[in-house]
Amino acid sequence: MSGPNEQQTAIEVNDLTKVYAGGVEAVKGVTFTVRRGEVFGLLGPNGAGKSTTIGMITTTVSPTSGSAMVAGCDIATDPIGARAASAVVFQDAVVDRVLSGKRNLENHARLWGVPSRAIARRVADVTTRFGLDDLIERTVSTYSGGQRRRLEIARSLISAPSVLFLDEPTVGLDPRIRHELLDVIAGLREAGEMTVVLTTHYLDEAERLCDRIAIVHEGRIVALDTPQALLGALGHDVVELRVASGAEPLLSFLRSRGVIGEGAFLVGSTLTLPLRGTPTRDVFAAVDDFGAVVVASTTRPPTLDDVYLNLTGSSLVAAA
Repeated sequence: MSGPNEQQTAIEVNDLTKVYAGGVEAVKGVTFTVRRGEVFGLLGPNGAGKSTTIGMITTTVSPTSGSAMVAGCDIATDPIGARAASAVVFQDAVVDRVLSGKRNLENHARLWGVPSRAIARRVADVTTRFGLDDLIERTVSTYSGGQRRRLEIARSLISAPSVLFLDEPTVGLDPRIRHELLDVIAGLREAGEMTVVLTTHYLDEAERLCDRIAIVHEGRIVALDTPQALLGALGHDVVELRVASGAEPLLSFLRSRGVIGEGAFLVGSTLTLPLRGTPTRDVFAAVDDFGAVVVASTTRPPTLDDVYLNLTGSSLVAAA
């Protein structure tokens, strides 16, 4: 029998590593767990190792070392069990465009061994759930990109998986369609009936949809917590200053004065200074004492890009 902790864990990943031919390390000892019913995000730019990690957990990529369990099934010793408990929506479209949406759903149900008597009910359920009623009889070649994405997610749920993997589900969609699809994914989250693992390089997606986020940089997880905790580590507000010159000495000076802490960072000539209770006027008074020429300044809430910059020294927005 499984213990209470195992019953609450949907995914367990331990020291998972992938090294490709030529010694390219795509994933470097990744470790994390995902609780049942949780929406867990892997956030990082393209090339960070997110998709390779998902590929290993879903048994489409062979790990170099490490282990992973999905719904209690070891991906190495019981890959069929791990696949049966999960479903994957990949970055690239895999629906058959010459068939109707309905036929795509029905074929997928048969491939996954859904009982014949249950197929029609499941197809009708996901068709309504994802707003496909007016499209379902049309061939998929006539669908827009957002409509195909909705069909792909609907198809993934036909097998009633306990874990759903969404690999960059909104990439390449225009802003309006992307927003609509985010509402669909948020609906899955609110239902709370399954575990969802989402990879993304969009900051708003991660903050809006995920219970917890693992920030991935160059094949490693460099931070893992709730969005609120990750942002809270930088305080309620940050001061962003762009100075004419001497940004690095200014940063050192502000630290020596005790006005800012280690969470402050510098990119080019722009300083980002978490306040953490320090009055804004004290920061600007210290800047004046140093004699810096401020070209532009703003006070704003921190963002996940600030968190990423602080941890890695590069902007997620720029890198993605």
